[in-house]
Amino acid sequence: MLDKIKQLQEELSNIKASTVEEVDELRIKYISKKGLVSQLFSEFKNVPNEQKKEVGQAINVLKNFAQDKINELRDRFNNGTPKDDGLDLTRPGESMKPGTRHPLSVVRNEIIDIFGRLGFTVAEGPEIEDDWHVFSALNFPPEHPARDMQDTFFIEKDPDVLLRTHTSSVQIRVMERTQPPIRSIFPGRVFRNEAISARSHCIFHQVEGLYVDENVSFADLKQTLLYFAKELFGEKTKIRLRPSYFPFTEPSAEMDVSCSICGGKGCNVCKYTGWLEILGCGMVDPNVLESCNIDSRKYTGFAFGMGIERITMLKYGIKDIRHFFENDVRFLKQFESAI
Repeated sequence: MLDKIKQLQEELSNIKASTVEEVDELRIKYISKKGLVSQLFSEFKNVPNEQKKEVGQAINVLKNFAQDKINELRDRFNNGTPKDDGLDLTRPGESMKPGTRHPLSVVRNEIIDIFGRLGFTVAEGPEIEDDWHVFSALNFPPEHPARDMQDTFFIEKDPDVLLRTHTSSVQIRVMERTQPPIRSIFPGRVFRNEAISARSHCIFHQVEGLYVDENVSFADLKQTLLYFAKELFGEKTKIRLRPSYFPFTEPSAEMDVSCSICGGKGCNVCKYTGWLEILGCGMVDPNVLESCNIDSRKYTGFAFGMGIERITMLKYGIKDIRHFFENDVRFLKQFESAI
C-alpha cells in the first residue's frame, strides 16, 4: 500500500497540462470521488491494524499534494490561456498602427476651423424636424417640389414630422432664439429620398453658414467665401458666382472654384471647364428674417451651404460617394496622415 502511495506521488509530481480541459481531466483522474487517490481510502479498510496509522497519514499527505498540484496547474491558466511566468515586462511591446479619422470628419473639422477664424460659432439641431423649421419658415411655398415624398422622408406619414433635408432648419432655430448679430455655421447630417449611386446618396452631410447684422452686403458674402476657398483649396484658388434661385435667399448664387487638379486649364474632373461647383449662397430673404421676428428693415444677412461629401470628393479626388458609407478599411487607411 505504501509503495502504491509513493508511486502515485511520483506520478503526480510529473503531471503537466497545456489546456484547462487537460487540467480538468487530471482532476477527475486523481481526486474525484472515483479517482485514484479516493480509491486508496476505499482500500484502507484492508490495511493491517498495525499499519493503519502510517498508511492513513500517507494517504492524507498524498491527497493534499494532489489537490495542491491540480490547483497549481489551474492557476497557470487565465481564460483558457496559460500564463507566461517568464514574461519579461521590460521587453518593448508590439507596435500599434495609428487610427485614422474618417475623411468626412477631416474635411468637416477643417471647414469648422476655417470659419472659426472668421468668428463663426458652431450650432447644431435635431435631425427629426417639423415642416415649419425645414420648409415654411424658409419661404418654401406649399407647392414646392422639395415637400414632395420623392425628396423628403416623412415620419409615419405625418406631413408635419420629417427627417430634415438640409441644415437650414438650424438657421431658423438660431434666429428664433437669438437677436443679431448672428454669425454661425451649422454642420450636420441630412436625408433625402434619392437613389443611391456613385454621385448621390439618401444620407449625406452639410455645412451651412449664416451672418445677420446691420449693413451686411453681398460683398461681405463674396469676401467670406473667397477666403474660405483659398484656405481650403490653396492660395491660388479663384471663385466665380453664377446667378441661381433658392426660396430662402434673394439674390442667390452658385459658387464655383477653379479646378485645383488642372489649375483651371481643363480636365476630366472639371469636365474641361476649369471650374468646379461647390456651394450655394445668397442674401437672406426678408421673409425669412420676418418669420423669425428679426426686423428686415434694420438687419440684413447672407447664408451659404455646401455638401461635405462633395467637398471631400473634390479635395481628395474620390469618384464614388458610396465609399464614405461602406467602412472599407483599405479606403480609410489612405487618410492616416490626415488625423
